[in-house]
Amino acid sequence: MKKITFLIAFLLVSLTSFSQESAKAKALLDEVAQKIEGYKNIYIEFNHSLDNKEANVHQETRGTVTLKGNLYNLNYMGTEQIFDGKKVYLIIHEDEEVIIQNPSKNKDENITPSKMFSFYKTGYTFKMDALKTVKGVKIQYVKLTPIDSNSDIKSVLVGVDANTKHINDIIETGKNGTTTTLNIRSFKTNQPISENLFIFDRVKYKNQKKYTISEPK
Repeated sequence: MKKITFLIAFLLVSLTSFSQESAKAKALLDEVAQKIEGYKNIYIEFNHSLDNKEANVHQETRGTVTLKGNLYNLNYMGTEQIFDGKKVYLIIHEDEEVIIQNPSKNKDENITPSKMFSFYKTGYTFKMDALKTVKGVKIQYVKLTPIDSNSDIKSVLVGVDANTKHINDIIETGKNGTTTTLNIRSFKTNQPISENLFIFDRVKYKNQKKYTISEPK
C-alpha cells in the first residue's frame, strides 16, 4: 500500500513539474511573439544550413528577408519570393521565370517567413532545454515536439536571446536524420522600407523583362 501511495505521489509531482516547465517554455515563446508584433517591420540577414551525416550532405546558404505583419520579401538561393497576403510569387531571375502559387495550407510544411515567430502556437508540446552561452550571449533553448506522431519532424529547437527576447536560431531535426538550421546574423526593426517590396509588378516582368509567368488556374 505504501509503495502504491509513493508511486502515485511521485507521478503527481512529475506531472506537475512537467506542466510547469511546459508553461514556462510557452510563456517565453509568447513573449518573443508579442515583442515581434510590436514592430512595424523586421529586416533579417540569416544563414541557412542543411545537414545529413548518413547521406554525407552539407549545404549552407545566406539570405535576407523583410517582414511586415504576415507579408514578406525573401531573397534566398538566387531567387526572390514575395507574399502579398494572398499569393506567393517565386521569381527565378536566372531562368527569367515567375511561379505564382496559393499559400500552402499544410500544417507540417517547412517554417515559412510568415510563420517564423508564430509556428509554435499549434501542433507542438513545449519543454525548456539547455541554456547556452554563444559568442558571449546567453541563449535559452526551447524544445518543441510535434503532437502528430506522423509528422516528418522529430523536434524543433528554438534559441532565444535571454536579454533581447529575439530568436537567435531555429534547429529543425527530421525523422530522416536531416537537420535544418536557421541562424540569424542580423536583426533590424522599424526600417524605412518601400511598400513595393510586397507587391508583384506583373507588367514589369511580363512586358519589360519578358519573364515566363506560371500561375494556378
